[in-house]
Amino acid sequence: MSDFQVELSGVTAGYDGAPVVRGIDLQVAAGEVVALLGPNGAGKTTILRVISGLVRPMSGSVQVLGLDIRRMLPHRIARRGVAHVSEGRSVFFGLTVAEHFRLGARGQRLERGAAEEYFPALRELRDRRAGLLSGGEQQMLALAFAMARRPKVLLVDELSLGLAPAIVERLLPILRRYASATGASVLMVEQHVELALEIADRAIAFNHGDLVMQGSASELRDDRSLLIASYLGRPEGELAETPDETNSV
Repeated sequence: MSDFQVELSGVTAGYDGAPVVRGIDLQVAAGEVVALLGPNGAGKTTILRVISGLVRPMSGSVQVLGLDIRRMLPHRIARRGVAHVSEGRSVFFGLTVAEHFRLGARGQRLERGAAEEYFPALRELRDRRAGLLSGGEQQMLALAFAMARRPKVLLVDELSLGLAPAIVERLLPILRRYASATGASVLMVEQHVELALEIADRAIAFNHGDLVMQGSASELRDDRSLLIASYLGRPEGELAETPDETNSV
């Protein structure tokens, strides 16, 4: 049995027959936080959608929690232990905070108390409708709602979207805490690169649908040229060596 809770091999996927990502190999172990980096349109969100079943791959293998999920419906994948916090606000604006935690699938019990341990500010907001919360509060609710299901795989797409950096600095470390405390695999797409690398174990960089670089988060933090090369779309063996090029970015 594989040591990885998420394992993609040779995955090509996209929309309406047009590939967005091509030949992707990717693994995430239990308790590991992996950051997906790269410019807009690089294919990062598509990877998350493949793992949660929202996009069916054109080719390749997708193993999640020991199962081949390529033909499974998204709600069945979710019941197996996958939670996907999509880009934007994954909340129901017309429901109160407390009502969100009554939305478990049949036979599923949401652990509101456990989720509120990560987000104690939500306790005072239980009776407030999600549409009246601030952007940061809505993202707290989205994460808490996902964590209340105690997922074994947590997918988070652009947590920082529309939020002030100070709020992001408070929210991102919670992903690290959750992975360490529960053994869940966390895969996140994040444009606040420096903050993402502070909490991630590894980073994988995409450009134009291709995986162009991967390595430990500490490597990318310590060697800025590696990070720059990933955003320029160069593979590891083709990094810029001229000082003028790296200093101009």
